[in-house]
Amino acid sequence: MIIILKNKHSLKIDNFKFKCCVGKKGIDKEKTEGDKKTPKGIFGLEKLYYRNDRIKKPFTKLKCIKITKNMGWCNNVKDKINYNQLINTKKKTRHEKLYRRDFKYDLVIPIKYNWKKRIPGKGSCIFLHLTKNYKSTEGCIALSKKDFLIMLKLINTKTKIKIC
Repeated sequence: MIIILKNKHSLKIDNFKFKCCVGKKGIDKEKTEGDKKTPKGIFGLEKLYYRNDRIKKPFTKLKCIKITKNMGWCNNVKDKINYNQLINTKKKTRHEKLYRRDFKYDLVIPIKYNWKKRIPGKGSCIFLHLTKNYKSTEGCIALSKKDFLIMLKLINTKTKIKIC
């Protein structure tokens, strides 16, 4: 199964088409940390992280992990060891908090961009996450909660996302 993002406003999975939003500066093959671009390419998907205090565990074939207050995703370009991966926020390194006051990360799936051989500065924290207003993201892809829950029923651990 493949998710296709053909433009910055629509995501297609099988016969389903979902409204979405992407990085403020669009989609680009040349991605760097903080450039507000969504990376172009074909990538795998990680596990589903969810806020079980706000949403019950959704139906999906992905492995599900409850988000806790001490979870973060390292975006510190100087931290070669932890860059672009899940960390404990007690570590003294810059990170994106997964346990947020807003709803955006109530459901979040990291996209496996800059994943196996992580290169600090090439971009981190590229997620599929929630939106209510479809405003541009910092580089992620965001969907409504309703559409995200439908998507979760369609995808599995072998699903890839193609960002064109």
